[in-house]
Amino acid sequence: MSALKLTDPEIAEAIRLEKEREELKLGLIASENFVSEAVREAAGSVMTNKYAEGYPGKRYYGGCEYVDIAEELAISRAKELFRVDAVNVQPHSGCQANMAVYFSVLNPGDTILAMDLKHGGHISHGSPVSFSGKLYRTVNYGVTRDTHRIDFNQVRDMTKKHRPKLIIAGASSYPRAIDFRPFREIADEVGAMLMADIAHPVGLVAAGLHPSPVPWAEFVTATTHKTMRGPRGGIIMCKEEFAPSINNHIFPGMQGGPLMHIIAAKAVAFKEALTPEFTQYQKQVIDNAQALAQEIANHGFDLVSGGTDNHLILIDLTNRKITGKDALDALGMAGIVLNKNIVPFDPRPPAITSGIRIGTPAVTTRGMKEEQMKIIAGFINQVLHDINNIGKMNRIKNEVREFCQEFPVYLERLVRE
Repeated sequence: MSALKLTDPEIAEAIRLEKEREELKLGLIASENFVSEAVREAAGSVMTNKYAEGYPGKRYYGGCEYVDIAEELAISRAKELFRVDAVNVQPHSGCQANMAVYFSVLNPGDTILAMDLKHGGHISHGSPVSFSGKLYRTVNYGVTRDTHRIDFNQVRDMTKKHRPKLIIAGASSYPRAIDFRPFREIADEVGAMLMADIAHPVGLVAAGLHPSPVPWAEFVTATTHKTMRGPRGGIIMCKEEFAPSINNHIFPGMQGGPLMHIIAAKAVAFKEALTPEFTQYQKQVIDNAQALAQEIANHGFDLVSGGTDNHLILIDLTNRKITGKDALDALGMAGIVLNKNIVPFDPRPPAITSGIRIGTPAVTTRGMKEEQMKIIAGFINQVLHDINNIGKMNRIKNEVREFCQEFPVYLERLVRE
């Protein structure tokens, strides 16, 4: 019997059930992925025991010589991966990484310009419900009504009108590649700084399959899970001149001891991302997303912007007269896990929404390819074609379960061509 089962059978059972859920249900949440066994081993290592306030070589506690090795490797590998001057790998999340940038260059009341949450932005980019919206004056840009792509004319107009101190380029539900150069040019017109939040496409950026913001932005923030396929956490990249301020605002500005086991796992993920296999994986993520988008469109669904350039698809269900919440619940009953999502110009509130968001990182990690995307699109179509048919949902749930067993996450992987 494991130590956990013996000590805390309730938690052991909850973990067992979560493992079973991940194994037997179809995970299509764009911000989730499955880490490698090596990443999971590092994340569960004895480095969880070590308190290490400060930075490598400048700790406030003794006994940090080995966790220093882990953090130095994480930093050096991230620098190599993203070709960036300076890196802080200590943030516990993407939101905290963003917070450190804000605290480094903004004062309360300063103006930031960011993508409207209703058009695909993120709550940490100045939403009124977030610390960022409470501390700073936020103005928004969005997408055009006809193309659902970033409206750079609006970005320029809002920049000239409000003269923000910081412009944020990045999104959480934008299915197209982001060109960071126009943001840089617009920022320079008013002397603003630029922060790129690549929490979602970070793995694609690392593989060279999405434009990199590093040449254009003073600051780049990201998460290390999602497309990066590492442990849950954040990272900040910046030009060398800003590194001391960023470091000081992480520690001692907003946290004490970093999570050294997670930093070790980040180092493992960055090493994995430096391999040719990771680049091929990211290419398959995009290929799968585009194949899935095409199949969903073939079933008569409307796609925001007409398709995808990255790892996610945003489906507008207005023409089906289904809400995002209804779709989420129905698909969940059939063993298909995703999230409801606002679509641009959505008349419904965030708790209901008119859309759903689908991502391909996790299913790609399982080994699925374009052929399987056709099957997944078929499952989704069957459920949403008749969302009140409980019998059909139960049948599809069993089919999904059998389908997932062909692409195991934790069991010994089947040998496939």
